[in-house]
Parts: sequence; C-alpha cells; structure tokens
Amino acid sequence: MVFKRRNPRTVKQWVVESFYPRGGWTRAAYYMKHRVTRLPDEPHRIARGVFAGVFISFTPLFGFHFLGAALVAWVLRGNILAALMATFVGNPITFPLIAASSVELGNWMMGHGGSMPAMEIVSSFGQAGAELWANVTAIFTDEVAHWGRLQKFFFYVYVPYFLGGVGPGIIAGIIGYYLSLPLIAAYQKLRKKRLRDRAEKLRAHAAARLRAAEGASGDDGRGGKP
Repeated sequence: MVFKRRNPRTVKQWVVESFYPRGGWTRAAYYMKHRVTRLPDEPHRIARGVFAGVFISFTPLFGFHFLGAALVAWVLRGNILAALMATFVGNPITFPLIAASSVELGNWMMGHGGSMPAMEIVSSFGQAGAELWANVTAIFTDEVAHWGRLQKFFFYVYVPYFLGGVGPGIIAGIIGYYLSLPLIAAYQKLRKKRLRDRAEKLRAHAAARLRAAEGASGDDGRGGKP
C-alpha cells in the first residue's frame, strides 16, 4: 500500500511516541501548524475548525475527541480536517493540567469541596473503564455487577470535568481562532503571491524561448537567400 509504513511501529514505540513524538513536541507542534496553514480552504473556516478541535480537547470525551471535534466543526461550518488536527492541543503533557483545573472548577460549580490530584483523575478514568467493562461482561456471566464506584466517578469526576472544561475550552478555542486566522490568511496570501510570481516567471521564460526560436528561424531564412 502507498501510505503504509515501511517499518510498522511496535506497541512499545506507539506508547512512547504518544507521550513524546519523534523529534520532540516542538517539532510536532511546528508540523501541525504547517499542515493547518496549508489546508485548501477559506481562512475563517479553517480557524473555526481550530476552535472546534481546541474546545473539544477540554472535554472528558476520551476516545471520541476526533468525532466530537468533527461534529462541532460541522455545526460551525468549519474545516473538519483542521478540527482533527487541532485536537493535538490535548496531549499527554496538557491533559493532566486540563483535567485537574477542569475537575476542580467543576466541583466548585457543583458545590463539592476539596480537590483531586491530576494523576488521581487520570487513574480514575482507567479504573472506571475497567469497571464498566467488568459490569458489561457480568451480564453474560455469573458475576455480580457493581455500579457504586462508577456512580461516584460519574458525579465527582466526569460531570465536574465536563462542566469545568466547557468555559476554559471556549476561551482557549477563541484564542486559537484569533491566533490562527491572521496566520492562515497571511500564509495563503504569501503562497498565492509565490504561485503567481512563479507562473509569471514561467510565462516570461516561455516567451523568451519563443522569441529566441523565432530569431533563429529568421537568421536561417536570410542566410539561405542568393
């Protein structure tokens, strides 16, 4: 296949590169910026897609960020591919910070006291996923399903995360929109100018070759007269 990796990544490489991309996060961020600015669409539509991707990264919809970003971009009539790329804002480095601040803000909004460390929030998602799977499989076995811990997770982690992430997500999305819009517009303007200049050079080169060919033809004709 054309787009298949020549050397497929192992599971270990996939995990490592999920936390630290090859070339580092700075290079990965530059690559994503480069890809977003080169998208063939109107600047405001691409910027709306950036808003959608950044916003959805502040929600606890883990495993559905791509789908959520595409849906928000579609509602806003933004560029869906830009939205998918902008979910890069949510990564293993930023997720603990986003989770801790969102859960704390959400618990404050719901009147819950106390705070929860970032790593405890991250681990609670893994435990909730494992317990949900165990409860689903219990339907087909003799095991007893336990929903108490999932209920506590839902009301003290998931819902606060969602409520607390909406406001910061909108703010971060707006910042992403207004930062990316002039950058994309300037890049597209510069790219159009470069393409126009290249086309003019090609036309000038072709005209020069044509004049040279006509001049050579005229010289041959004069030289052949008696």
